[in-house]
Amino acid sequence: MTAGTLPPREALTVQFAHSAYRMAEGFEARNTGIRHFQTWTVDDTLARVGEADVLVISGFWRNEILDRAGKLVYIQSIGAGYDQFPLDAIRERGLRLANASGANRDAVAQHGISLVLALARRLAEARDNQRARVWRDMISVVAEREDDLVGQTIVIVGLGAIGSQAAKIAKVLGMTVIGVKRDTSRHDGTADEVISTHQLAEALPRADFVMLCCPLTDETRGIIDAAAFAAMKSSSYLVNVARGRCVDEPALLTALGEGQIAGAAIDHFWDEPLPPDAPFWDIDNLLITPHTGGETRKYEINVTGYVVENIERLWAGRKDLFNQIV
Repeated sequence: MTAGTLPPREALTVQFAHSAYRMAEGFEARNTGIRHFQTWTVDDTLARVGEADVLVISGFWRNEILDRAGKLVYIQSIGAGYDQFPLDAIRERGLRLANASGANRDAVAQHGISLVLALARRLAEARDNQRARVWRDMISVVAEREDDLVGQTIVIVGLGAIGSQAAKIAKVLGMTVIGVKRDTSRHDGTADEVISTHQLAEALPRADFVMLCCPLTDETRGIIDAAAFAAMKSSSYLVNVARGRCVDEPALLTALGEGQIAGAAIDHFWDEPLPPDAPFWDIDNLLITPHTGGETRKYEINVTGYVVENIERLWAGRKDLFNQIV
């Protein structure tokens, strides 16, 4: 076997590494006949990675894997994010890396729009009142009532698979959609308007909702910062179903505390799990979900489909993987 090629079916070994997702079971259901196993901890992953020709992994990634995995040919990220991987080092070793972009497209898009609806309809407050056995009176102050989304404007940052799907749902709800993406020449036409990333500041004052669906890159790191919050309307909301580092967290705390924006819903933070002493827990106008935007009962089947596809491509001698990063 030459470098960068997979062994034949009877000699191939796939390792799945995740603390919760039952990836091996999803792969087993495909009846591939390929040897595979799953590790459930970082230590077990490191201990057994030398057996793997294909490694399917996300949060368990540690750079020392590259020195321990002598047989490795192809790495499949379990998630869409790949900022944890050392791309240059992977490339230097002649390895392939692909991500799982699209596997949770529908789930993340639906989650993001669900958060938009929850903020507009004040569902978190309703649940708090339920637990406190409070039947809230009707509200006289117009600006403090629940609202509907018809005619409101949502700025979706990242108009890829997830953002485009979110845009479709937003349009069904009667919203005006402004899509933000690096390459404005490539989109499906769902958004009412598509602008480049460097034009974001011009769109923020028009937004009732800003939703982040973008990958974490040098361009999107801290894309929502103090200046962005200052540009947003005091009645607007931020929804982040992208990476936590896309938002400047100290600036978010200030914006929420000082009323620069009406509220936010965040699915991903800088530090996860969110520490018990983090100030975000006690903010009334913040809705938190524990990085569950991509959760779906179909996820294992979806991702293992990508693995099978890419193994077949490598066996066929193809240079391109599905969702190839390196």
